[in-house]
Amino acid sequence: MREDTCDYRQLFLADIPMVDVRAPVEFAKGAFPGVVNLPLMNDLERQKVGTCYKQHGQQAAIELGNRLVSGSLKDERIQAWADFARNNPQGYIYCFRGGLRSQIVQQWLKSEAGIDYPRVTGGYKALRNFLLDSLEQAAASLDFVLVGGMTGTGKTEVLARLDNSSVDLEGLANHRGSSFGKRATPQPAQIDFENALAVRLLKMQAANVSQFVLEDEARLVGRCSVPLSLFQGMQRYPLVWLEDSLEGRVERILKDYVIDLCGEFIAEQGDSGFSAFAERLQQSLVNISKRLGGEQYKRLALIMDQALAEQARSGAVDLHRDWIKALLTGYYDPMYVYQRESKASRIEFAGEQDAVVEYLRERSTRKHTEAL
Repeated sequence: MREDTCDYRQLFLADIPMVDVRAPVEFAKGAFPGVVNLPLMNDLERQKVGTCYKQHGQQAAIELGNRLVSGSLKDERIQAWADFARNNPQGYIYCFRGGLRSQIVQQWLKSEAGIDYPRVTGGYKALRNFLLDSLEQAAASLDFVLVGGMTGTGKTEVLARLDNSSVDLEGLANHRGSSFGKRATPQPAQIDFENALAVRLLKMQAANVSQFVLEDEARLVGRCSVPLSLFQGMQRYPLVWLEDSLEGRVERILKDYVIDLCGEFIAEQGDSGFSAFAERLQQSLVNISKRLGGEQYKRLALIMDQALAEQARSGAVDLHRDWIKALLTGYYDPMYVYQRESKASRIEFAGEQDAVVEYLRERSTRKHTEAL
């Protein structure tokens, strides 16, 4: 039999399959990339056993658990674990602390299915603490550089062109970062976001990446919060400023926030997708109405409504350019002008997309050479 493991780094670097036997409610609050939830007890069973433990102690709780998970129900769960073990012979089991629940699953697999299957020592809690510690160390020691720029300049495109040296916080958070950035599909739980970020950084370090490029984000990416240590670092990391024409930015926003977002909603919701998309766009404008001011909000809302009506009627998206352009010049751009001035001392380079990508690649090569 393979030994139980506490090599948390290798588990994440090698994408080792793991089965989480915690209850669904625990799993939903946070888990790790690629992990499968096959619980020993469902939420109600766990609640009953927990109450019994508090009132009557561990032995009584174990006996109740054995009664609740018995017969055909026990057989079904053992079959699911056995299937996972056979399909993933290199994998591991874990529960919250690597204690009783994972031990029971391990014992049942051995006695009922004849399968020796190892556990993760310390369980979810130890894995989670390892990732939190690795995030703290990364924020303090790695060579981060930020890509900033006005709305619509294509900062995410720059990250995509940098291959393995970038970390797409918006991609991990499933949100485009702005007031209009909510996607058709939900964001991950905060813990899932943090875990995925930590694993991404671990893998980059293992690949000997010399610089780590992030978009210059606010603390919140939608409802996902950038870990405090990293966000504090982002207030001092060097910055590269991405530039583009107003026309280029309008076209990029039209594609991302109208054409592509509409497509996402239709792919998710079918016939009702366009209505959901239109409501999302309108609500995004409502969300910043106080900052826009009453008159400006009313004017932009009318333009947006007309654009959505024409899009629904004919599929044409041309009218959307009017509210996008007005929102950029009248709302977003003044904020970014102020931001650039406040961050001027940290800006190493400024230019359009090709020049910025070339600069960051050369910077990475230089940093790698210096590290040798």
